[in-house]
Formats: sequence, C-alpha cells, structure tokens
Amino acid sequence: MNAFSSPVDVVVAGGGPAGLATAIAVRRRGLSVVVVDSGTPPIDKACGEGLMPDGIESLRELGIVVPPAEYFAFRGIRFLSGGKKAEALFPHGHAFGMRRTALHRVLTEHADACGVSMLWQTSVTGLHADGIRTSRDLIRARWIVGADGSNSRVRRWAGLDRQRREGTRFGFRRHYRIEPWSDFMELYWGDECQLYLTPLGRKEICLASISSDSHLRVDDALAQFPDLAARLKGAEHTSSERGAITVSRKLRRVYRERTALVGDASGGVDAITGEGLCLAFRQAALLADCLAEGDLARYEIEHRRLIRRPSLMARMMLLMGKHDSLRERTMRAFESKPRSFAGMLAMHVGEGSVRDFVTNGISLGWQILTA
Repeated sequence: MNAFSSPVDVVVAGGGPAGLATAIAVRRRGLSVVVVDSGTPPIDKACGEGLMPDGIESLRELGIVVPPAEYFAFRGIRFLSGGKKAEALFPHGHAFGMRRTALHRVLTEHADACGVSMLWQTSVTGLHADGIRTSRDLIRARWIVGADGSNSRVRRWAGLDRQRREGTRFGFRRHYRIEPWSDFMELYWGDECQLYLTPLGRKEICLASISSDSHLRVDDALAQFPDLAARLKGAEHTSSERGAITVSRKLRRVYRERTALVGDASGGVDAITGEGLCLAFRQAALLADCLAEGDLARYEIEHRRLIRRPSLMARMMLLMGKHDSLRERTMRAFESKPRSFAGMLAMHVGEGSVRDFVTNGISLGWQILTA
C-alpha cells in the first residue's frame, strides 16, 4: 500500500546533507516534503570534515544549531609547503571539525523534528509524470529535487547531464587518535597531492588526501611529508580508510520543468576549497524559496551566482597545486605579507566586498610576480 496516497509538494531524491537541508528549508516554507534514500542514517562520506564559518552561518539560517558536543572549534587555516608556512584566523567566528556521521545525525534529527517524512532503505527507480517511482511505490509530487550526488540518476533521467566543463580528482580519508597540536586546519601542499588535517576533538584528527591519482592512498600521500608522518607515527587509526571522488562540474542547466538539482547533483567545485557543504546549504535555502514561489528560473540564475566564488577559489588553488614555481612564489608572498593570506581567507569564506576582492587580488598578484 502506498504510504503517500495523497500528493506531496516536494519529493527529494537523496538523503545526504544537501537533500536533508533542502527538505528542512522546504518545511520552513510550509510545504510538505518526502526524502527518499537507499541508505540508512547516519550516512558517511570521505571528506575533510571541516565546516567553514559561512557553512555554520548557513545552517543557522536553516534553524540548525549544532550541539557543542558534536564538534571541535578551530580558528583558522594554515598552509604548509616546502618549509614555508602561512596562516590566518577567520575574520569572524570559528569553524567546526566534526565527523560526517555526526553532521548527518544532526540534520536527520532536525528534519524529523520539523515534519520531514523520510523513507530510508528505499531506492528511487525513475521519474514519473506524477512524481517519482521508488522500489516501494509511486510518490506523487508537485516538485522533484535531485540531491543524489555527483553521479545523479535524477539528473540523467531529467535530461540535465549536459555540462560546460568537468574535472575529476580522488580523495581518501582516515582518522587518528592523537591530540591536535593546534586549533587550525592545516593544508599540506605536495608535488602530487594535498593533505588536509582537521582537528575533530581533544583526542582525534581527520587526515584526508586529494590528488589526480586514484591509486594514491593516505599512506602514500603521507610519505611525501616526513615531518607530518613522524608526528602521526604510532597513532591509532580510529577508522578504516575511505575514498570518494571529487568532481569540478558546471552544468548548462540545473532544472527542467518541475525537476531541480541541488548539491553535487547540480554541479560542484573541487574539494580543495572545503566549501562543498556551505554551497549545498545555500543552494538548499534558495531552492526552497523558489519552490515556494513556483519560480525555478530564478533558482537557475541565483545558482550560477552562488557557485561563482567557490569556483574561482578552486581554480586558484588547483593552479597552486599543479605548478611548483607558482606555489613557491605564492607561499613566499603569503609569508612576507601575512595580510595577503588573511585577505584570501576572508574572500574564501565569503567576507568582504567585490572591491576588497579586486584590490586583494591585484595586490597578491603583484607580490607573486615580485616574490
């Protein structure tokens, strides 16, 4: 028997952070919503497990306050490359280091409390003229949201797979039982990869590697950073290694008729920025407003605006990763002019005006040329 004999306003395919945030935002606009996912919460995913200050603010705007017991607060970002170091505090507030499963649990509990219907262990099998088909039954809905990740089937079924560009890299993650030695997220730059170290608690850190080599695992990447490897030597692993693909993708369209895409399904930026979650939360709030207004054309326009800054930051950081000489000059400029790094970090987390961005970019460019 169909548990949803009456149509709902919105059905969301995908119960990850993007899908749950969308469902929560939709409920805040007074619409009925069902989330469908084949998994069982809490759902894990390999990632750096850092939630930047703008991502925390985006959650607050959705009415979600993360309990202090679920995160470790860190104050800034530190780059390390070839013996050089650059660091800066966030311009306002702090970031969270928290397990992906903890974030998913918080979102699931909030969704349940605000009246989101959730169907776990249920696969979406196709689109239908009246809604979506699942492994259980047909769910009739006015709007369909694809939040089913970078390999979105909803995107393919809706004919939205056309894209302007794409790039793929590979990430692997492992946890270690060790006391964090700072309250910064550290980004280690190597010739073939980047390593992210995020403090998660008083006795735990997350180490994630990102590279273009699908065979470069955490231990292989760690071997490129002897000082860090020595610090972690003998530390107990508190999780098995887990991998994921990070995709840079810009779609030509993010909606068609009554189907819209959100999160990684709608395109994305390389995980090097650490801004994927914040971007998904902002898209979720925007999409909920547009669904309530019945205006998906506005969603497409504003979606392009939201992804512009993270895409620019991803391109800049990927250039640093690919070109040793550029990275060395940039790090030298950051070391000699700490305000330049602070300005870049502020831009990265969405602080400052367009004028600040242009001014800082010109200043940094000149410093790199003369470094």
